[in-house]
Amino acid sequence: MAEKKLNCWEYNKCEREPHGKKVAEFGLCPSAVDTSFDGINSGKNAGRICWAVAGTCQGGEVHGTFAEKRDTCITCDFFRLVQKEEGATTSPTKFLSFLLEKGNNPFLKEMTYQHIKAGERFITQGDVGDSAYVIQQGSCLVVVEKEGELHPSDHRGVGDIVGEMALLTGEARSAHVEAETDMQVWVLKKELFDEISKEDPELQRFLTELVAERFDTKRPVADRRIGKYIATSIAGRGGYSIIYSGVHSLLNMPVAIKMLRHDKAMDPDFSDKFRHEAKTIAQLNHENIVKVYDIEELHKTIFIIMEYLHGVPLDKILKRNPRLPYPRVTDILLQVCSGLAYAHRQGIVHQDVKPGNIFVQADDRVKIVDFGLACCPGDVDNLCWPGNVFYSSPEYIEGDAVDVRSDIYSLGITAYEMVTGQKPFAEEDCVKAMNFHLHESIPDPAALRPDLPGALRDFIVKACQRDPAERYQHLTLALEDLRPLAEEFGLTRDATFVEGNKTATFFLTYKDYHQGVLNELMEEFGARAQQMGIDMKMADLKDM
Repeated sequence: MAEKKLNCWEYNKCEREPHGKKVAEFGLCPSAVDTSFDGINSGKNAGRICWAVAGTCQGGEVHGTFAEKRDTCITCDFFRLVQKEEGATTSPTKFLSFLLEKGNNPFLKEMTYQHIKAGERFITQGDVGDSAYVIQQGSCLVVVEKEGELHPSDHRGVGDIVGEMALLTGEARSAHVEAETDMQVWVLKKELFDEISKEDPELQRFLTELVAERFDTKRPVADRRIGKYIATSIAGRGGYSIIYSGVHSLLNMPVAIKMLRHDKAMDPDFSDKFRHEAKTIAQLNHENIVKVYDIEELHKTIFIIMEYLHGVPLDKILKRNPRLPYPRVTDILLQVCSGLAYAHRQGIVHQDVKPGNIFVQADDRVKIVDFGLACCPGDVDNLCWPGNVFYSSPEYIEGDAVDVRSDIYSLGITAYEMVTGQKPFAEEDCVKAMNFHLHESIPDPAALRPDLPGALRDFIVKACQRDPAERYQHLTLALEDLRPLAEEFGLTRDATFVEGNKTATFFLTYKDYHQGVLNELMEEFGARAQQMGIDMKMADLKDM
């Protein structure tokens, strides 16, 4: 949790904050009730930039706007304290620190220097700009103009970059920026930024932090818009993305927003794969697969808009309760099998089935997440992301082609962990874990839990065979093996894991000389159908 810093009324002890002793006599301090600063110090107020709010009290006098009280405010001890604290911060979005950390930084050779006088408006709302400003000395206010009124919305100090959205989007400026004090800044042009950002991985990582900070809840809503959606808070960080909680701006519908990190977004192969998979998964419609609603591209990256889930990932459940009851294990497996089987029929392999990607909601309804987006085939670097390689199939580790049986292997390892409370190997090292998958068979789970139902044991052992040919060839067969156990436990999610059969009939009209070629086609079609768990029968009309 971020350290809480002093608000103006705490520093000056004016006692005009909400419930303060002098509220009845002098009224509430305007900065304590200004809602332009949602999120600062875990509240809605301007207590850290009181000088931006008209009508505040200092030295027993009520002051007007910042333009009217500038001379008084910039000599105030509290103003100087905030300037010092903000200038000394080690925030990862201090662009000046980023520039100075690199010994031979190409930006420093090309940027121009500019002096800005106190009170000068150097960015105008609505203008289309091509420059951002890195503050070396001084500070400024970000002011939003709405319906003829000015609303201060942010404060930038030494080390910060202001006007950065001109570099990322090229869109019209969303606010005015006015110098609080005399300023010394470095001017960074969009053309230079675009050229360097393509090849500089450190800058790409900085961009991710810069955009992430923009979506912080202390920022105005206008700054946190992602197309039709508004980011509200960071929900998590992964190896290639950052997840935000958010809402649809018109429907007020909760959503999850996944932002691709900039180093991945600027990799054409990875970003193309990301887009393709997102569009493919958006077409999936299964109650055990997280829904993808939309895709947005801005700020030099890609955002995936998904269903917002209430609950916890399975890996967190296993940390609290390492060994799950057999009925619950069976229920979770049946739901995951159902969701994966549906996806497999659409030609999609998840590639990263593990407890962290199995989301369990309050009613134990399961959702498979990160579907098809978690890793790219052939990307070796992804193997050592924490938690990934420990569930990977031997063929995936060796870089061979993967298919539905790779997901089945990963699900088998997950099932082993659910019933035994541990992985089938003791190693927590990536390389040693890979060697286990490649060269050793899993221990018999019944050795750790002698009361393990035979159907669960058989599922785990068969799913975890190192040779894909010895595993379940498709999850329909696994569902058939687990269904009697579900009935024994009285599980009632039939709509989830018992899927009705459909029958399709088609007629072929052909000449006798087509018979040989047709037989070959039917054999190939039949073999493919069998792999998918489809029962096919063929007969001549004269036999029917």
